Amino acid sequence: MNLENLTSSDFPFKHWEIYDCLDIKALDEISYSTIPDGDRAYDGTRAADHTGQGVDGKLRLFINSNNSKSFPNLTNVINELQKKEIYKIIGSLINKDLSNSFVRLEIIGDKTGFWLKPHKDIEEKLMTMMIWANPYNESDRLGTDLYDTDHNYVSTQPKTISGGLAFVPDSQTWHGFEKKQIEGIRRSLIVNYVGEGWPQIIDLSFPELMVGHST
Repeated sequence: MNLENLTSSDFPFKHWEIYDCLDIKALDEISYSTIPDGDRAYDGTRAADHTGQGVDGKLRLFINSNNSKSFPNLTNVINELQKKEIYKIIGSLINKDLSNSFVRLEIIGDKTGFWLKPHKDIEEKLMTMMIWANPYNESDRLGTDLYDTDHNYVSTQPKTISGGLAFVPDSQTWHGFEKKQIEGIRRSLIVNYVGEGWPQIIDLSFPELMVGHST
């Protein structure tokens, strides 16, 4: 995972735009993986409720010990993120202690109808990073929409293939996804460092391993 090519911005909240952060093999796993299919509620949340157990929540694809062999390149990304030298670099960048955390990766495949109301991530998420693949040459308007504290739209980030957006969730980090036309599938990867109090262990990538303890 390449974290050397990035820029930072303080508006509407502190965030980092990351460029060319994944290689083509990892992007292909994001682009062409099979995501569980079914009727989706599209109610402005990703899980179709606020507990993670709603209709849409049962159709999500997390990379974990049960399926990691099907995603060798993204599993390599997980292993990198678990290494002390990497989480120390990221922790220094975002001014956050990540030493007692776990890694969480989710492959996203949004279709027309999906939207996210402006929201803040829960406090157990110590860092949120979103990385886009774009196998269908979708519009650069399909990144994450950023808002000010009054929920006014400010910008959409990032705007590049293999581009990423990272931030530390807090009271200012309002983000979402306006209702937009998606021609194919909006493919992306959500990466989180989460704290020990994370409520759903099934979401975690190798929950038996805290960062710094990767083999």
